[in-house]
Amino acid sequence: MSFDLIIPIIITLVGASTPILIAALGELVAEKSGVLNLGVEGMMLIGAVVAVAVMLTTGNHYLAIICAAGASACSALIFGFLTLSLSANQVATGLALTILGTGFSALFGQPYTGQAVPLLRSPFAPELAQHEVLRIFFGYSPLVYFSLIMVVAVWWFLQRTRWGLILRAVGESDHSAHSIGYSVLGVRYLAVAFGGAMAGIAGSCFPFILTPQWVERLTSGRGWIALALVVFAAWKPFRLLAGAYLFGLIATMELYAKAAGGNFRILPSELWAALPYLATILVLVLISMRRQGSTSAPACLGRPFVPSN
Repeated sequence: MSFDLIIPIIITLVGASTPILIAALGELVAEKSGVLNLGVEGMMLIGAVVAVAVMLTTGNHYLAIICAAGASACSALIFGFLTLSLSANQVATGLALTILGTGFSALFGQPYTGQAVPLLRSPFAPELAQHEVLRIFFGYSPLVYFSLIMVVAVWWFLQRTRWGLILRAVGESDHSAHSIGYSVLGVRYLAVAFGGAMAGIAGSCFPFILTPQWVERLTSGRGWIALALVVFAAWKPFRLLAGAYLFGLIATMELYAKAAGGNFRILPSELWAALPYLATILVLVLISMRRQGSTSAPACLGRPFVPSN
């Protein structure tokens, strides 16, 4: 494999990994608080279509990203109200959120289907971003650098701050946290809103980094991969980074397999396309086969909290 091919593969890999990483980081924080939100795919679609609509209306990428984050956070808060305040089943409500996001994005995105969206270019000088070698470090969208910063920020928040300790305490023993005066529902609402905002930003990565237009179901199931990745990474941010880039590598190999046709004989392109989802199923099967108590999942994950008198 030539050096001229390696650089484009690396750049494509990083771009393909970024939305999965951002969405998974948001879900990790939500799950650390004890909330299982399976609506990541729907929230990503909402974020993607809102980002396209705002970008084509205003021409401002950053305003579009903020609006995408806000729209997905609002949808996450609907999920939060149903599951936290009304104690609805989190799995069923999360699936309903995915259905809602899919339908809303298909309807709302009809006027924008097929319209070209400008890519969000590197924030660095063109001389660096377009250099043959330096573009490996300086040739990415700001969303890529944001995702890497957020890995460190989430790790630092969870492991080095008082608020991170409170969030983890709520996820591990909600009644104990409540008994010493912490608002379990308040913490979980904030975690759910953060997860929704991150899913919205992840959705905006698709039109701004990968596919510069809106098409129905633009995210292609990447939200489900992000969900499995949180489990695969054992709820640890740096493992999440490695896992996201592993899935990104598989997605990149699919693209190059299709482009190379018969010259890319390692695996058929169809098998490369299926590998991320096969890996997702395998991860969930392995997790389910673990002995009770051997998983590092938060103890209260998916359980409704009802304050005791």
